[in-house]
Amino acid sequence: MATDTSDPIPPHKTFDTILVLDFGSQYSHLITRRLREHNVYCEMLPCTQKLSELSWKPKGVILSGGPYSVYWDDAPHVDPAVFDLNVPILGICYGLQEIAWHFGKNVHAGEKREYGHAYLKIEKQRDGHVDRLFKGLEDDVEVWMSHGDKLSNMPEDFAITATTANAPFAGIAHKQKMLYGIQFHPEVTHTPKGRVLLRNFAVDICQCKTDWTMGKFVDQEIARIRALVGDKGQVIGAVSGGVDSTVAAKLMQEAIGERFHAVLVDNGVLRLNEAKQVKETLTKGLGINLTVVDASDRFLGRLKGVTDDPEKKRKIIGNTFIEVFQETAKKIAADAAGSSRAGEIEWLLQGTLYPDVIESISFKGPSATIKTHHNVGGLLEGMHLKLIEPLRELFKDEVRELGTNLGIPEDLVWRHPFPGPGIAIRILGEVTPEQVRIAREADYIFIEEIKAAGLYRKISQAFAALLPVKAVGVMGDKRVHDQVIALRAVETSDFMTADWYPFDGDFLKKVSRRIVNEVEGVCRVVYDITSKPPGTIEME
Repeated sequence: MATDTSDPIPPHKTFDTILVLDFGSQYSHLITRRLREHNVYCEMLPCTQKLSELSWKPKGVILSGGPYSVYWDDAPHVDPAVFDLNVPILGICYGLQEIAWHFGKNVHAGEKREYGHAYLKIEKQRDGHVDRLFKGLEDDVEVWMSHGDKLSNMPEDFAITATTANAPFAGIAHKQKMLYGIQFHPEVTHTPKGRVLLRNFAVDICQCKTDWTMGKFVDQEIARIRALVGDKGQVIGAVSGGVDSTVAAKLMQEAIGERFHAVLVDNGVLRLNEAKQVKETLTKGLGINLTVVDASDRFLGRLKGVTDDPEKKRKIIGNTFIEVFQETAKKIAADAAGSSRAGEIEWLLQGTLYPDVIESISFKGPSATIKTHHNVGGLLEGMHLKLIEPLRELFKDEVRELGTNLGIPEDLVWRHPFPGPGIAIRILGEVTPEQVRIAREADYIFIEEIKAAGLYRKISQAFAALLPVKAVGVMGDKRVHDQVIALRAVETSDFMTADWYPFDGDFLKKVSRRIVNEVEGVCRVVYDITSKPPGTIEME
């Protein structure tokens, strides 16, 4: 894939940065998110990252939890150079054990796994820095444990800073160096005071400035875009009308003006009336120069016959997107020849977010790829356009804040996410025009009722999916054998974890009745109550 990853002004060169080294814990991304909530910039890299390959030095390092045992022959370990950086280090769960292993291999299997709530007793220390991690916290702090191994002995020159009934080394700290370890997980909501502890580490111990704000990011990112694209470079932008692509498009327009060309590809699997609504919103509402390309026949033709391979769907859609963009870029460049906008289009804008990066490009040992995102893993070999991804370091709530800073209307900023592969990954089985019609109409009814009930802002994402099964029903005094719609609605702050939304029975009854009565071909409606994890938000 011919992409250009050059980055003249990366955030870690501008903002104080905490480096999280990921050992594959399902909670690793939450560490990053919690630090961002304190306006401290943070990046996550695999635990195998070689420090010599970094072009920057972090203000502090956090070693995440992980599913392995440090004493296994094939256990992952950090580059030993991490301990020579002379910056504060915090080890969480497996990270604590990694510190203890490095300083004497003092880890063994516990008699039983400890999973769930525990209460922390803080051991006050007279030495200056040793108990700084627990500043502002008292005894009986509720914490969340999830581990099977434990420390067998205290590493040399370390002191105990916290204990629980089952974990005599729940917190440790080096007596001279700023090395800290905790056996529990401060990043999860089950540890109510965890945010205090993480702030103590990042702000008080690492001395990070709390200046990571979207107001500052706007200026920095505009400068980065201009340096990357140059004075004459032109960018073609993938837009869908969702908050990510809308914010990215507005940011690009602010940076390079008329040299940005937004393109909406109607891939045949958009929501009901989507192309028309997006065109009106972006052109009339935000003044963005937009080209709409109807490629629905091409997409649906290539999806024909693909029945049970979600990854293949995503690859087909991603590849076809790039083909259409390349063709459109050539046409726009040709049309612009001889005008003030003349020049070759070299760049493709995409609204990739940090959760996309984490899920698609992860440490292949402890943590496995969940699915390929269309905008980070489905691109053509030999692609002629270079990618530019201005939102790549941001979480969803940061993107919404950025959109507000850019003056984008509230209804657009808070619009629910819609995946690049569209309804295709909400149709389980073959994607046909008839299946698209059914999924579209059911989805429209569901969202309409959510808005009517005043629940839209309370829900992070909602949609109707079409299952690859049929069920027996009775409609109009006749026996029918029709399709099944699955409704899904979730609450989340970062889209890395999510809980299903608890609708009341009357609401679900009303939605079900409308879908069955109004959408031809559907005789049954179910509600998905699976959280993420173990499920993903989308069906495929």
